[in-house]
Amino acid sequence: MAPGLPDRVDCAHLADHATVLERVYALGSMPRLQDLLADTRGSVRARFAFAMVESGRAGARVTIQAEPTLVCQRCLQGFAFAVAGSSDIEFSGGSRWSETDSQREVYATDDGFISLRELAEEELLLALPIVAVCGAPHSCGRAPAYEAQEQSAERSRPFAVLQDLLKRT
Repeated sequence: MAPGLPDRVDCAHLADHATVLERVYALGSMPRLQDLLADTRGSVRARFAFAMVESGRAGARVTIQAEPTLVCQRCLQGFAFAVAGSSDIEFSGGSRWSETDSQREVYATDDGFISLRELAEEELLLALPIVAVCGAPHSCGRAPAYEAQEQSAERSRPFAVLQDLLKRT
């Protein structure tokens, strides 16, 4: 994010003026994302298009693009994963309002203010796969020692003697 640009914004004010904001955040600045990353380098590009929605409340379309390096859950190696996501959200500010009032995703505000970085982080988390798996199905999850054991097991047949005994009886 460029210096001098605020992270906490008044969503109602921005929606009244149909403001569109674009920000770029470092992946390392998103604490909820850290356990999923193999490398914290990189960034997420976020676009926030604020508007008043049908219910008369403030809302926004949040769009993100990133290519984080995730940890593959099979081989535990890092791999780049291109991700893009978009959500239409509506901001709620009071406890009287329920989520069933809207057809959009609901995002709670803090006295009408939101953190754009937290909103971008939330959208990125929603766009990531539940279980990250790299795209190398033939080598992923197979340690070299396991492959060598598998090949030697094909050459030596420890139960061949039993098979010969069964044929004789």
